[in-house]
Amino acid sequence: MNKVLYITANPKSEEQSFSLAAGRELIELYKQNNPNDEVTEIDVYDIDIPYIDAEVFNGWGKLQSGKGFEELTETERSKISQINVFTEQFIEADKYVFVTPMWNFSVPPLMKAYIDTISIAGKTFKYTDSGPVGLLVNKKAIHIQASGGIYSEGPAKPLEHGNNFIKAILGLFGVVDVQSVLIEGTNFPEPGTDAIKAKTSERIKEVLHQF
Repeated sequence: MNKVLYITANPKSEEQSFSLAAGRELIELYKQNNPNDEVTEIDVYDIDIPYIDAEVFNGWGKLQSGKGFEELTETERSKISQINVFTEQFIEADKYVFVTPMWNFSVPPLMKAYIDTISIAGKTFKYTDSGPVGLLVNKKAIHIQASGGIYSEGPAKPLEHGNNFIKAILGLFGVVDVQSVLIEGTNFPEPGTDAIKAKTSERIKEVLHQF
């Protein structure tokens, strides 16, 4: 049995969102094909994500100096405990599906906040003399991203910081088997919604063969 994390970042409904609709199509098809796998859904707009702020740094500093967890303030304990929960949940998973729209050339801010809570040296990666090394090997991921324009090619390609960011951070963790479902041109009159959805469905079937 594999554990799968299905992580979404969009305050819209699935009916209003290209990325969420595609994500739902993919994960439901995955569950049909893998009925014994455990799928956990995480909506970053529906959970309390601690920001990496002064209280978190202060709490980490106290722990690194040898102080016990009980010596942290209540707020420091609460935030660090929640970060630990997210990190351990991510480590325990075997596969990941990230679903995001492109906002201002990148991922929504709450997805970035969530990723900050799992980017923990010594847990998801470690520093060595030759640079950082990922600790989450032999895992797989899919990133579904919808954008109003075209960013996978053409003049706007240098502005694409959403899919590239997800792949880069997963690479830091050691997750190198990452496939992308890029839903592009949703704000263009052509080829139109139906054609985009049909193309997306075909791409979903392709990536699931390797997932």
